[in-house]
Amino acid sequence: MSRRFDRFTLWIVDCPLIVLIGLALISAVAVVGYRDPSLISDWFPASAPAGAEQQDSAADVGTDESVIPPPVEAFRITDADAILVVESDSLFTPTGAQAMRRVVDALEQLEFVDRVIWMDHVPGLNIFGLPEPILPNSKATEQRFLVAKEKALDHPFVGGQLLSRDGRTTLLLIHFDYFYVTSDEDCTAGVKQTAVDTARLFPQFDVQFTVTGRVPIFLTAMDAHETNQFKYQIIGYGIIAILSIVLFRGVVAIAIVGLAPALGVFWTLGIIRIFDFQDNPFNDVVLPVMISLVGFTDGVHLMVQIRRLRSEGLPPRDAAREGIRKVGLACGLTSLTTGIGFGSLTLAHHEIVQEFGWCCVIGVTLSFIAVVTAIPLACSTVLGKRVQVGHAKGLIDRNLERIGLVVDFVLRHVGKVSLAGIVTTLVLIAITATLRPDERRESVLPTRSEAAVGLRKMDRALGGLEWGHVQIRWTPDVASDDPLVMKVIREIDDLLRDEALIGNPISIRNLVDALPGQGLAEDRMSMLDLLPPPIKRAYYEPERRVATVSFRVQDLGIATYGPVFERLTQQIENLEVAYPFFQIELQGSAVWRWQNLYQIVVDLMTSLGTASVVIFLVLTLVYRSLRIGLISIIPNVFPLAVAGTYLALAGMSLEIVSVCAFTVCLGIAVDDTIHFITRYKEELDEVADERLAIRRAFTSVGTALVMTTLVLVSGFMSVLFSDSRDHQIFARMGAITVTAALFGDMVFLPAILARFPKRSNTKWSAHK
Repeated sequence: MSRRFDRFTLWIVDCPLIVLIGLALISAVAVVGYRDPSLISDWFPASAPAGAEQQDSAADVGTDESVIPPPVEAFRITDADAILVVESDSLFTPTGAQAMRRVVDALEQLEFVDRVIWMDHVPGLNIFGLPEPILPNSKATEQRFLVAKEKALDHPFVGGQLLSRDGRTTLLLIHFDYFYVTSDEDCTAGVKQTAVDTARLFPQFDVQFTVTGRVPIFLTAMDAHETNQFKYQIIGYGIIAILSIVLFRGVVAIAIVGLAPALGVFWTLGIIRIFDFQDNPFNDVVLPVMISLVGFTDGVHLMVQIRRLRSEGLPPRDAAREGIRKVGLACGLTSLTTGIGFGSLTLAHHEIVQEFGWCCVIGVTLSFIAVVTAIPLACSTVLGKRVQVGHAKGLIDRNLERIGLVVDFVLRHVGKVSLAGIVTTLVLIAITATLRPDERRESVLPTRSEAAVGLRKMDRALGGLEWGHVQIRWTPDVASDDPLVMKVIREIDDLLRDEALIGNPISIRNLVDALPGQGLAEDRMSMLDLLPPPIKRAYYEPERRVATVSFRVQDLGIATYGPVFERLTQQIENLEVAYPFFQIELQGSAVWRWQNLYQIVVDLMTSLGTASVVIFLVLTLVYRSLRIGLISIIPNVFPLAVAGTYLALAGMSLEIVSVCAFTVCLGIAVDDTIHFITRYKEELDEVADERLAIRRAFTSVGTALVMTTLVLVSGFMSVLFSDSRDHQIFARMGAITVTAALFGDMVFLPAILARFPKRSNTKWSAHK
């Protein structure tokens, strides 16, 4: 294999025209991706989204197509395109009532607003009564407004739903007419600005507006994606450039090393557009920084060798050829194992994780191509004549002897250090195993964005933005007007009210309780006929034998709701046993995420397990040594265990970003191990003395190991400038992992190599 690779490296340096043509072709494909991806993507047949058939079939379950529902549109407060959160201490005052009505009128006059639902638009509960607004006329007395406030809080559709219990926060549920929506700002800033401008006509009305909801959350996430795509890349690359100048002390070397990751990023971001992966939330900040760091680290190893050879007097072309011969195989192996780590993400069930994994595989492959072609090609030209300038002044080279004292200490205490490495890794793995899965909707949003602020306000004031549901179905053996139906609904409603984290359940039980009279809801089942059809059908469809109890869920993380949903599920199962003619199901997006959270753990274990096994097999086969494969486990697992322990001790949980970070960090952490072991194997063939080979391997690759770690950490830390919580978590885990990887490769790896030497070398040394 080594001979074949040597011939390949000769071809790269000796056939520059062919290499340039290849680089130009890849660049052309990337340009097509930026300009018009359909020119290439149209060649491939389109496939239906995964799970589409299952979703369609699931939607038909339980639907009786022979039943024609009455032509009545249900009045719902559980869905809206956008929500305007209104905060004021003066809502129930003459000025507040007048101002709010003017605000609603102004919003409804916008072409792109179809309708606005708020507490004044709630229909009356009595079918025989005239609709009466919640807010009195602006000329009403103060006492009248106090009475109106109490009535509003008692109304099942208002109190705790459209109006907070303290009476100072109300919601305007906005539905858009998308035919007239001309820009994203219409659905966010346009709505808020209209409300603000109208409220300014009433100087005495102190009010604050915040826009959130389904559409604003989506648009905010997309806007942050586009903004971060350039802003934080520039920050990251700037930090890397500054650090490179300090480390290399040579302008030519920096320019050539920077060429490879620049090409890798340019190619990757263009080509992933052909596969329609560009909208993945991890691709704006994390992907380009990751590709640039992976390409830069391999480029550093190659450049360090070429500069050393040039400083020894080799001509540019010979130095380029010999440099890629020495470290090219290791770079290829690191790219392979890094690709395996990234590629394991494609085994995940979450679409975002899958896409990110494919993008990383594409990026690593293209980055490797850029490193092994662009750098040797540039170094074999006239640029190579000055590539060694600054070599003797390098910060790491000048201090390598001091760092080498660490290896000397390790080799003097081989047994203790190797044992400490194994035990420490096992302990950290045990701590990491305590992590529990979690997910929050706010994670995809900048923490200071309008949509995120509104989300938190709804959590505090109204029990959450997200809705969950309990759906009740009954067989034809039970009549839809049977009091037993209401009894089951009441018991479910009581279960939900007993849970502190469940916000404001609403069902036909609440509607019946709001009607005049006393007694249990099931004893007043006949009063359902007094309810207007639009509000009754929101939670009760007798012809389909379906009823619903809805409740609010805060964005506290699904892990927080795990015990709640577990208790509810068990209690619902008990109810189904007690009422055999009823089928009861806990539903909603929050419930679905909780039910599938175990899949995140499965994805993590599958990705890490598969990647670890494959990397172990690759190293064993490449080095033709089971011993080396086993020895590589500790320095590769140790940094992941450190990152997992950090999450556990920081009180954090496993999230999608954690799953990605663990597998990505595995791919990066193994790089230094490969470079060290590759050099160690080469030195061992020459000196046949285990400890001397270890010292010489460190002397050879130590500069690059420390240098690449500093660059990687600086690149990860640059992502901390992002205001996305997911990006910050990813950056911290990445920085911790690569730092721990350097420690493992400089301390534990030499100790274990020396503690478990190759038998033939041990005998030779003893005989010697």
